Order: sequence, then C-alpha cells, then structure tokens
Amino acid sequence: MAGEFEDIIETSTSSGASPKNSDAITLQKAVDMGEYDPEYLANFPDWHKLSRMMKWQMIRQAIRNRRRFLQVQWAEINNILDYSQKPHLKQAGDNILKQLDELLADEEKYQVEFSK
Repeated sequence: MAGEFEDIIETSTSSGASPKNSDAITLQKAVDMGEYDPEYLANFPDWHKLSRMMKWQMIRQAIRNRRRFLQVQWAEINNILDYSQKPHLKQAGDNILKQLDELLADEEKYQVEFSK
C-alpha cells in the first residue's frame, strides 16, 4: 500500500505539471484563511487599492477567522478521550492559548496603527 502511495506522488510530481504559484490565492482567500499580517497582505495587488478603513476591516475579519480556527483547535485537543494519558497535548493546548494571547496583542496593535 505504501508503494502505491509513493507511485502516486512520483507520478504527480514527474508529470511535468508545475505547482500552482501564489497567484492561486487571492487577498480575500488569505483573509478567509486567517492571514492578517499587513506586510503579507501587501503582496496582493488588491491590497494597495483599499482605503485605510477597508484595510483595517480586512485585518479585523482575518483576526476573527484566525481566532475561530484557534478556538476550534483548542476545543478539539481538550475533547480528546484519555487526555490525561497524552501529556504532549497539554503542550499543544498551551501553545494555542499562547497564540490566542498574541492574536489579541496584534489586534490591539493594528487597531492603533490603522486608526491614525
């Protein structure tokens, strides 16, 4: 079975088809996926056409999306059966909580930056 999987990978990578480039992702898709860093979003041409207020709204939406993703991840980890038998999951949960704290700090930072 592992051989079949390797054959599929080899076929798809050696078929001559080039991997999709970054043009496949749009600004809206990046925001929907929770990417909120203005420096990253500036890579999209559409970003430069937006007003300051519209940029802030896009960032806020991305932050909401990222927060929701992190909360779902945290809940999934904490709802695993025999959680006490898997100490590595405690570390994963702590890392998610740390990311949520950083997200709040970033949200406050960008709110100040974009409200000037």
